[in-house]
Amino acid sequence: MKTQKLISLIAALAVIIIVFFASGALYIVDETKQVVITQFGEPIGKPITEAGLHFKIPIIRQANYFEKRILQWDGDPNQIPTKDKRYIWVDTTARWRIVDPLKFLQSVTNELGAHARLDDIVDSATRDFVTNHNLVEAVRNTNRLLDEASAKDKDADEDLVFAAEELEKINVGREDLTRGILEEASKIVPQYGIELIDVRIKRINYVKDVQIKVFERMISERKRAAERYRSEGQGKRAEIEGQMEKELNQISSEAYKVAEEIKGKADAEAIKIYADAYNRDPEFYGFIKTLDTYRNTIDKGTTIILSTDSEYYEYLKDIKGN
Repeated sequence: MKTQKLISLIAALAVIIIVFFASGALYIVDETKQVVITQFGEPIGKPITEAGLHFKIPIIRQANYFEKRILQWDGDPNQIPTKDKRYIWVDTTARWRIVDPLKFLQSVTNELGAHARLDDIVDSATRDFVTNHNLVEAVRNTNRLLDEASAKDKDADEDLVFAAEELEKINVGREDLTRGILEEASKIVPQYGIELIDVRIKRINYVKDVQIKVFERMISERKRAAERYRSEGQGKRAEIEGQMEKELNQISSEAYKVAEEIKGKADAEAIKIYADAYNRDPEFYGFIKTLDTYRNTIDKGTTIILSTDSEYYEYLKDIKGN
């Protein structure tokens, strides 16, 4: 009997809990949410930010959930003129969160309404800052190339120097420009219960007319760079060829000098040998030289008329002198 009563009691409690949940009397708030209770559309009490199980009057009161986490906003690209009269497309993005859900509910109602407000606020701040600065301020972030080029010797890195010559010096830069947009927009969004955490320029594109001029300038700069490198290459080539010709002449001169020295030593050695041979047997030396003379001056078709007392005829005589 007691067991049946206990089961009946548990069943009754379960039914009551189900009825409470079904009627909306009990609701759960997790760690990522915050809740504002409204009665007939009007906020009642303070926002509920603590996670857990909560109670409210069913039917007439409603729980409105809002995110605690950081949310993303992506704006539409806007065509904006810069201070130097160049039209560009600027695409921005931002990160934000709901810090006062009650004010958020009362001012923008939901995230869709918040995005509409952010469209106006961030786009307006972006337009103000872009139109007050030159295009280069929104594109580049630092003067690093200019600083490095001025610190280096021109001969040390000609590519760096040439690139720096084509750059315009910036005073603000893209990073500071986006910080300015963030600060300007952050002054307005608190009235909507929003905290703006960060704003970034996601993409910058030139409009068609400006894009054509930019491409033409880039082509002109590249052609000028090509001509410069080509001229420097021709000069380097002439320098190398001149150095090569100089070294070749030097090598040839030294080789000729060595060859002549070798030939001179050989001739001196030959003369010495001939002189030694002549001194040892002058008659034999004379005989050899006379035979060389015969060999070089007389052939089958040569006719010679000599007197019997000619020195040239001396070795043509027989042993008996006939």
